[in-house]
Amino acid sequence: MIYVTGDKHGTDLVDIHVFCDNNPNLTKSDYLIIAGDFGGVFLPNEVENNLDEFSKLPFTMLFVDGNHENFDLLYQYPVKNFCGGKVHKIRDDIMHLMRGEVYEIDGIKIFTFGGATSVDKDRRFRGFNWWEQEIPSQSEIDNGLFNLKKHGNTVDYVITHSCDTKMLYYPIIRNADRRKCDQKPENAILDIFEDYAKYKHWYFGHFHVDAKLNDKKTVLYRAIIPLK
Repeated sequence: MIYVTGDKHGTDLVDIHVFCDNNPNLTKSDYLIIAGDFGGVFLPNEVENNLDEFSKLPFTMLFVDGNHENFDLLYQYPVKNFCGGKVHKIRDDIMHLMRGEVYEIDGIKIFTFGGATSVDKDRRFRGFNWWEQEIPSQSEIDNGLFNLKKHGNTVDYVITHSCDTKMLYYPIIRNADRRKCDQKPENAILDIFEDYAKYKHWYFGHFHVDAKLNDKKTVLYRAIIPLK
């Protein structure tokens, strides 16, 4: 089974532990996808302890990157093939789903594209708790378009950290954090994929709120839901 949830920022695992208690039959053959701001690879002296906590969980952890990731550390992990796409393999049971990749997991096709703008970057320090790589590059956009084309521009689900521009105007998004609602580079980038891809549903995080916005888009934070 595949599940998806929102930002976790490290080992804020209360919701995950409740989820595990309510689903005692989970195994490492099940997957939980975090829609960005995984945070388990952030401060160098805390990484191994964080990863140990995630590895204790009964499922395999997958994540797209958000804006609050240590990209210098993240990009040091080996790139491997996983279910038809490329990942940074953190551990056997923890993997980073890279930007613009398509994965076929349990017969379900998932397109992923991480990244977003840190609205608090003026209070952060480059290379310590903020990294320029939070904004996707043109090569990553091209990679996404290329991989979608290989799949006939059709997937089952899209999982990103931020959202396309139209979603910024939903009241629940604007009320969650207005600083994030001015259009930023990642929103224009995701507009491209909104126009290009056919999909059943699109899940994203970033705004620290849970809501089904319409028949095609859901924003996640604490909620953990299955991919149908």
